Amino acid sequence: MNIQTEKLSLIEWISGLNDKSILERLREIKDDYSKSKDWWDTLKKEELESINRGLKDFEEGRIHSHFTARNIYEKYI
Repeated sequence: MNIQTEKLSLIEWISGLNDKSILERLREIKDDYSKSKDWWDTLKKEELESINRGLKDFEEGRIHSHFTARNIYEKYI
């Protein structure tokens, strides 16, 4: 059974549940899972490298103000 089929099977099963205690437990599982997954850990290598380049530029003073950036790119917006 592929993952999409499994998900649909679970959705169908959950939609038919009338036991509040099971639904509460499923919510707890969902909340725990949501809390454990940090978006930072889901970033791709290229995204992390890009962020780190930006932080290095900032630390080394290679930055421009919002005003300067708007003036430079105003014609493209």
